[in-house]
Amino acid sequence: MTTITIEINEKTKAGKILKSLIEVFSKENKDVKIVSDDKSLYSHKFIEKIKKGEEAIKNGKTTRLNPQSVWESIL
Repeated sequence: MTTITIEINEKTKAGKILKSLIEVFSKENKDVKIVSDDKSLYSHKFIEKIKKGEEAIKNGKTTRLNPQSVWESIL
């Protein structure tokens, strides 16, 4: 089985049609299911911070934290 993540703008006509089509397929066919429906556990701001951190690691721009005083190191 393949998992595909799609970001749909429900304010557009195409977005509404695509979302309803996926919902119909998932209700009528057991081979298609909706794994999550925009009820993410994480906010968009948090996800952006994580992605920025990943980019910093790739570019070698990281900061070492003292494990004995983590909170003091990040504040």
